[in-house]
Amino acid sequence: MLKGKHIVLGVTGGIAAYKTPWLVRELVKAGAEVQVVMTENAARFVTPLTLSTLSQRETIVGMFAQSERTRHIDLAVWADVMLVAPATANTLAKLAGGFADDFLSTLALALRGPLMLAPSMDVDMFLHERTQANIAALSESGCVVVPPETGALASGLSGPGRLPEIDRLVRSIEETLDRSFLDLKGKRVLVTAGPTREPVDPVRYLGNRSSGKMGFTLASAAALRGAQVTLISGPVTLRTPRNVRRIDVETACDMLEAVQREFTLSDLVVMAAAVADFAPTQASDRKLKREAQQGETFSLLLKKNPDILKMLGEQKTVQVLVGFALETNDGVENARVKLTTKNLDAIVLNSAVEDGAGFESDTNIVTILTADGKTRQTPKLPKFDVANEVIDSVAHLLK
Repeated sequence: MLKGKHIVLGVTGGIAAYKTPWLVRELVKAGAEVQVVMTENAARFVTPLTLSTLSQRETIVGMFAQSERTRHIDLAVWADVMLVAPATANTLAKLAGGFADDFLSTLALALRGPLMLAPSMDVDMFLHERTQANIAALSESGCVVVPPETGALASGLSGPGRLPEIDRLVRSIEETLDRSFLDLKGKRVLVTAGPTREPVDPVRYLGNRSSGKMGFTLASAAALRGAQVTLISGPVTLRTPRNVRRIDVETACDMLEAVQREFTLSDLVVMAAAVADFAPTQASDRKLKREAQQGETFSLLLKKNPDILKMLGEQKTVQVLVGFALETNDGVENARVKLTTKNLDAIVLNSAVEDGAGFESDTNIVTILTADGKTRQTPKLPKFDVANEVIDSVAHLLK
């Protein structure tokens, strides 16, 4: 798996840095080419000479240690994967904020391949709300976070914060590379995500509970597999995945207009957005006052929104088109009807009521139905793994 792979190992200033020589040795034994990049504080825990000797490459320390002015760009293209281990609280905060004040953080921003992070620090630092928020933000943006182990720490305390054992880190690199094998290189992928909002008046709207997580994860997974990805999103609070172009929209009509602009240029289109089926026939330009309404009830007249998925099914030529179906009952039957009537190549069915699936969850349970009659049901998986299952189901059609 690792033979001939280009791996950048980022080492930051935590006590767990003393373990990195063993990690470099195992990666080199497995046939990988390893380039170590250290922060200046990391060099206080383990010497650059040790890591240079084991990696057989000069270890890079500091922003201006190299004479080549574009070394960080060269490595960003060279690397198949970059693992930051240990990743300190300070480094996580810098990466989450997009800071680039040393070679390691600059390289991480320029990186084209997967960025892996192995947080390691004392328990209270790890559990601090800002550290957890930074980890969540990095994960949402497409970084692969290897959770720390729980146990005795250098401070004498015990809890989560230990750098995982070397074999687990190596296995995590292998798993990440296995999911980023660039089979979509040269392909254009269009993904829709999130809800749409249909205005009732200047302060109210009709919407739904979609968080956008599934669509954003699909965009991230496609980008890691080498695709040129455009993500059209309704209103969400998620960060844009790495190496993904994002277009923000509000209403179903906004999404239709954006999708139509991008559709003919796309090879694979995955419609994961929860587009509102209905919209008010007319939005008020003033806030609707309860006191102005007669009686105890209030009627809102609705109209049907355009069926974007059906329109794309009618327009598609060479595009591979994937739809989503969120159901509460008779899911498979309803999904099969949708697959046929909307001329889809595949449809992904999930439940709005099943635990660990549907809106706002970090996991999902789906059934993937394809136009050739095949059906595949996944167990409860992280949404990133579900995203790759969806792409796997139709990737052969892109060849």
